[in-house]
Amino acid sequence: VQLQACGGGLVQAGGSLRLSCAASGRTFSLYTVRWFRQAPGKERELVAAISWSDGSTYYSDSDYSVKDRFTISRDIAKNTLYLQMNSLKPEDTAVYYCAAKAYYSGVYGYTKYFEYDYWGQGTLVTVSS
Repeated sequence: VQLQACGGGLVQAGGSLRLSCAASGRTFSLYTVRWFRQAPGKERELVAAISWSDGSTYYSDSDYSVKDRFTISRDIAKNTLYLQMNSLKPEDTAVYYCAAKAYYSGVYGYTKYFEYDYWGQGTLVTVSS
């Protein structure tokens, strides 16, 4: 599967962005799919997860505010994953990646970046204060 991510950019604190990740080659329904991010000097971390089959979601517990501000969703017909980010903060500045693991596990499990097989190219989100 090939992943194509887009939607990043420069935004002021409090603003919003919507990231997209389109899959080609195979349907996302065969994969565990996630959004990760990597801030400068930090390890790549899980942001959000979604079950492709029933749409249930999970958000990172390393930053509890993510759950209140970000929304992960999917469009099955378009084979596309989304991350709507509202009330952005400067600490959200990072490169955001969509990832897929060639084993379907739904919304839970596989929280580490090294467990994933396929990656989008990364899209930079910069939030200015």
